[in-house]
Amino acid sequence: MTQPAPIPGGCNLALLAWALESARRGWPVFPLRPGNKRPAGHPGRDCPGTGRCADGHRKPEQRATTDHDLIASAWSQHPYNIGIATGPAGLLVVDLDLPKPEEQKGAPGGAESLSALCERAGQTLPATYQVRTPSGGQHLYFTAPAGARLGCTAGRLGRHIDTRGWGGYVVAPGSITPTGTYTVTNEHPVVPLPAWLADALTEQPKPDPRSVMTPVRDGTKAARTALERECAVIRAAGDHARNSTLHKSACKVARFVAWGNISRATVEEAIQAAGESTGLPAAECTTTIRSAMDWILTHATPRQAA
Repeated sequence: MTQPAPIPGGCNLALLAWALESARRGWPVFPLRPGNKRPAGHPGRDCPGTGRCADGHRKPEQRATTDHDLIASAWSQHPYNIGIATGPAGLLVVDLDLPKPEEQKGAPGGAESLSALCERAGQTLPATYQVRTPSGGQHLYFTAPAGARLGCTAGRLGRHIDTRGWGGYVVAPGSITPTGTYTVTNEHPVVPLPAWLADALTEQPKPDPRSVMTPVRDGTKAARTALERECAVIRAAGDHARNSTLHKSACKVARFVAWGNISRATVEEAIQAAGESTGLPAAECTTTIRSAMDWILTHATPRQAA
């Protein structure tokens, strides 16, 4: 049974049923704040060091459980939302978000980015368990590869695509927020993460940044200057902003490609090298750069005459 049977008696019992359903699947759960996506309980900085934290602060991933009695005790007290600790559950969940309201109209969301990634890789995704978020996004559930310890990523696979593995969690179906309910939209059994996606999510050793300082010899002076500047911006990006910085910088330089000031091959080669120097996998860099290029080349407006 995927969908718990309706239970009379209010929100607590309905949420309890969903929490127990996740536990039945072998997915450890923990309470989220009622009506919220944040974990219940105290954060590490406010840990009293007593009770369950007597031996050190216990993070949500460590507190997650499949124990029926513990779950029943917690959810009988408050209408907690439900968090699934993806790492201990053996899951890798692909989170497809919608574009932000402030983004350009027609900008691709996570679903479009994933479709483009599959097309470029010549692959298709198998049907699997799927949940719709209140905002209209999607959670695609996969079992993680045996022996692998995939963590969480933000934008590594493409724009508006995040993944949740070890060190993270997803909001389980049945959880309720002010904007709606997390709802199962495909009850297909959870299938293994495709190997090509697992490869794209596996950390690669960082290359020596001294090997990527390729001089730009093609294009106008303005285009060359812009490319060199954006490559420097990419190399200076922090770990949590590498992919988004790569995408933004590629978009900025792609305008010069659209205007005929520099060749696409020259830009892609230089930005690819800069992206890899930050530790991003080569496949991820290629996907992000091509996505940015394709978007700008399709939508770029003519350059204004001086």
